[in-house]
Parts: sequence; structure tokens; C-alpha cells
Amino acid sequence: MNNELIRQRITDLNVCVIIPTYNNHRTLNRVLDGVLELTNNIIIVNDGSTDTTSTILKDYQQLQQLHFPQNSGKGIALREGFKQAIALGYEFAITIDSDGQHFPTDIPDFITELELNNGKDLLIIGSRNMEQEGVPGKSSFGNKFSNFWFWIETGIQLKDTQSGFRLYPLNVIKNLKFYTSKFEFEIEVIVKTAWKDIEVKNIPIHVLYDETERVSHFRPFKDFTRISILNTWLVFLTGIYYFPRRLFRNIKKKGLKRFFVEDLLGTNDSPKKKALSIALGTFIGFSPLWGLHTFLVITLAIFLRLNKAISFAFSNVSLPPFIPFIIFASLELGQWVLGERISYSIEEMMDNFQAFEHLKTYLVGSFILAIIGATVFGLIGYIFFSFTNKKNIALKNE
Repeated sequence: MNNELIRQRITDLNVCVIIPTYNNHRTLNRVLDGVLELTNNIIIVNDGSTDTTSTILKDYQQLQQLHFPQNSGKGIALREGFKQAIALGYEFAITIDSDGQHFPTDIPDFITELELNNGKDLLIIGSRNMEQEGVPGKSSFGNKFSNFWFWIETGIQLKDTQSGFRLYPLNVIKNLKFYTSKFEFEIEVIVKTAWKDIEVKNIPIHVLYDETERVSHFRPFKDFTRISILNTWLVFLTGIYYFPRRLFRNIKKKGLKRFFVEDLLGTNDSPKKKALSIALGTFIGFSPLWGLHTFLVITLAIFLRLNKAISFAFSNVSLPPFIPFIIFASLELGQWVLGERISYSIEEMMDNFQAFEHLKTYLVGSFILAIIGATVFGLIGYIFFSFTNKKNIALKNE
């Protein structure tokens, strides 16, 4: 495509490109030169680099530059870049990482998508092929995990929520309040944008993971902890306000029957997949791994590629009102298997039951109960979904 035409399209849509950088001197030139072939509307944010970044940027004095005296985090770098872009009158900003994993040649695809949306506010995230060779396993898992929580928090299903190659609507961004400063900012901003009823979508992009030159500043423990804390807060807000609002809107739009079939049952999944999802959720819900149920069921559903909504829903068989009965049934099964006899009632168990004295019995019984529950609920689910699936096919063929 003609680069001059692309330049004009970028100018007409009032788009700039923000490039946050921190100690990426090996790839910075390549990224900057690649973007310069398409536009001069560039804002570079040097986030306190201690390598030769400052020297490199002296060759790009014609571009807008922000220099921090010390590293503040990607979130702060992006927020300051947005402020500068808004002050300069831009309406949209494309962000691209300076570590060389993104290809500036994909920028026209963002512009095309924006044009197809008639210039309306839109947030676009570049979707990487996480199955391609060279993609770190931790990146692939982290992305799937993030995608799930984004779906929980917004109801929007995306293939990639962690890519830093994005197009942001600045008219929306300038009216939002943000509290995060590191990598977790990229989650906060897309969730809060979606909560404003702005469309958030993926478009495919190319990606390169060259470990010989790429420098990643993601700290697995610290940054994952920050992200987990943020998601906990966002899920809380979702539960008390945004989910009820979204639920009411969807039911009103689709009607109760259609909402149940499409949104809760996942009509595109096979009966086998739905049944296995029920079985997984039930097993985790009956298991003695209290406090870890949500984390385990989501993680396993992601790895096993099961229906996460169904798995999560059935893991709630262990809601507080049912816990005494689950423990009672587990102890009964444990006694039967181990040949023991414990004299107690449900009332005694709730008031003054010495759990640690019967821990072995409880653990054995709870896993047996989990296996039985998963088998029974899974089979019932398979029969139910097979029947409804055949019925739906028959109705479509009439």
C-alpha cells in the first residue's frame, strides 16, 4: 500500500502513535524508523532508561518526546503519553511496544478498522497468534487467564487482552480515572473503556519473539500479584454494579429464553464439552481445597479448553449454605471407606465439631464425593444437552 496514502489517512483521522520505551536500545531504532515510514505523528515516552536510549533519541529531535528522570512504570508512561496526545489535539492514539515484538506495518490495519467504524469511538487490541512457535508458555497462559477475567468483568470475549499494540479513543480516555501505574494499567484501561459501552475488539497482528534482542521488563511475581489485586477489585465492582446492569440489559435485549440458551448454556459447545465442564466444576466444588476453588476451576477450564462459565457455575455447589451438608456427606463416605465410626450430628458438627481430629476421614470422603458428584452431574448434563441438541437440530430442519 502507498505510504503517502496511509500518512494522509492517519492525518485525516487525527491519529498519533505513542511509543513507551525503557531500556530497549537494541530494537528502538527499528521500531521508530518503521513507524516514521507511515507517520510523523509520534510521541516517544522515555521511561527513565539507563542504557543508550537517550543518545538514540537525539537523532529524532523532530518528534515529540517525554523523558522521565527515573523509571515509573508502563502505566504512567502511557498515561503521560495520552495527556500529551490530548493536549496536541489528537483524537486517537496507537500504542506500540519498543521491544521489537510488534510490526509497524500492521498500523494500516488499525486505521482501516477505524475507518470501517466511521470514526466512532473504538478501542482496538492487536491479537497475537499465541500458538505460533517461539511464544513463551507463560505469556500464552497469562493471556488466556487475562482474557477470562476480562470476559467476567465486561461480558466481552477477546482472543488477546494483553497485547500492547492498540488503538485508543482519546475522547473517552480523558474522562476516565486511573489508579494503576505498571503493566496492570493496560487491563484497567480496557475494562473501564468497555464499562463506558465503547466497543473493544481484536484485529490480527504479526508478532516476533526474538530472545536474542528482546528485553522484557515484566516481573512475573510482582506484576502478576498487581494484576491479581486489580482483577479482584474489578470483579468486586462488576459484582455489585456492572454485572447486574449488564445482565438486565442483555435480558431486556434478548428475552429471558434466548438469554438463557445463548449466554448461559453456550450453544456452540458440544454436549460432551458442556458435560465435562459440569463435571470439572462439580469436582472442584466438592473437593476439600477451600479458598482455591475459583482459581483452580478457571485455571483447569482454560488448560482443558472447557466451557469456563459452566465450570465456574457448577463449582458453586459449595456455596456457604451447602457446606455443612457437603462436610457431613464427606465424613459419611470417609467412614464407610476407612471402616471407622464417628458419632455426631449435623447440629453438633456446626456447633463444636473437631475437624482436625477427623481430617483424614474428611479428606478421603470429600474426594470420593467429588468423583461421585462429578460423574453423576456430568452424565445428567450430557443426557440433557444431547437431548436439547437433537431437538434444536430437528427444529432447524423443519
